[in-house]
Amino acid sequence: MTKYLIIFFGILLSTSSIAQEKDTYSFSLQEAINFALENNRAVKNAERDIEVAEKQKWETTATGLPQLNAGIDYQNWLKQQVQLLPAAAFDNTQSTIDIVDTYFDGVVRNNTEVNSPSGFVPLRFGTKQNVNATATLSQLLFDGSYLVGLQSAKVYLQISKNAKNKTDLEVRKAVIDAYGNVLLAEESITIANRNIDVVSESLDETIKIYENGLEEEESVEQLKITLSGLESYLSNAKRLKTLAYQMLNITLGIDLNSETTLTDNLETLTAENINLGLLEADDTVEKTIDYQIAENDMISKELLVKLEKSKYLPTLNAFINGGYAAFGDEFSFLESDQDWYGSSLFGVSLNIPIFSSGMRSASTQRAKINLEKAKADLTETEQQLKLQIANAKSEYQFAIEEYDNKKENLNLAERIERKNQTKFFEGVGSSFELRQAQTQLYTAQQEFLQAMLNVINSKAELETVLNTVQLN
Repeated sequence: MTKYLIIFFGILLSTSSIAQEKDTYSFSLQEAINFALENNRAVKNAERDIEVAEKQKWETTATGLPQLNAGIDYQNWLKQQVQLLPAAAFDNTQSTIDIVDTYFDGVVRNNTEVNSPSGFVPLRFGTKQNVNATATLSQLLFDGSYLVGLQSAKVYLQISKNAKNKTDLEVRKAVIDAYGNVLLAEESITIANRNIDVVSESLDETIKIYENGLEEEESVEQLKITLSGLESYLSNAKRLKTLAYQMLNITLGIDLNSETTLTDNLETLTAENINLGLLEADDTVEKTIDYQIAENDMISKELLVKLEKSKYLPTLNAFINGGYAAFGDEFSFLESDQDWYGSSLFGVSLNIPIFSSGMRSASTQRAKINLEKAKADLTETEQQLKLQIANAKSEYQFAIEEYDNKKENLNLAERIERKNQTKFFEGVGSSFELRQAQTQLYTAQQEFLQAMLNVINSKAELETVLNTVQLN
């Protein structure tokens, strides 16, 4: 019994350890972008939309191709219908009366004699059971709406492809933003730990000096306040780091709690993303994805106008039909001696619209109004994109300038802090002045990190607006 318990718990523990294992990933920024463009859930759905559009295109095309349909009908009269025929249609011989009576075994003829000119004879036509098997081949010869539908299917496919392109651009931008936030959190934690080490060392030395009576208690308290603020900041930075990694994982299309390692660093990426030549890039709005989407919308509205106009045209269809039928009072259709009777039919159908009480005219006018709205939207999109491009270029240029400025400010803040550190321990500077210098340094550090992130993000924003990115 003990042996089996050991085996059971061994299996349980091994299963638990396997369940606790997490997927691990390692990405440079470009690798993360490429991975997201294949695995992000929004990207996958955009790809599915293209597949749907392709199927829709073929579905539309197939409506104008030959259609073959077949059917089998089986009928069994539980009680056959009776038709009344004038008795005068029959001769008045007794043999005819006997035949009718025999055929209608028990059917009442309204108590009318067969030899009465005003009487009627009830008759059943056909057999009690029958089977009819048919096949019909139809072909659309002309339909204006079909021609417009083919054009619309192509536009619908292009709209789906443009939507996929826009999704890719947005996902790329989201990955860059999420990747940068992770690096920012990592750098913030590193700097906070380094600052804590420096302040802790200064605090220890100051306590010793204070205990020897060579420093005021306020100096110790000032450093304790600084250290407490740094520790609080570090705790928050660690929480933000966890959230940043989770956001990156979601953007990449992997599990929220996967272990992800980044191989790029913030400073290197910033240097790689400083490209002043991008400020001179061609800002023709026709190349932007938003303009192309608005243009597709206008084209689709033009096609709707054509569709409404096509309803004024006639439609022409042709068909050929063939089939076999069998009859009997008993179910003998599966027997080899059953007789089957063939039939065939060819026909052409022409439908000519003549008068619709103004319905087609109203539909056409409505489509034209929607087309005018789409043209106005396209013009508005063009103007908005010009402004958006100009603003994105301005933001990118400002980010580069701000990066240079914050980098210089950080160097100055580091020198000022070192000087105040030296003056404080030499006894010629106050703890208040040291705390001010340290606070100024910490602010400069965070501003410099944010400036690097702004360079990366503003470049991604500009590339997204201009649609200049080559996506894999």
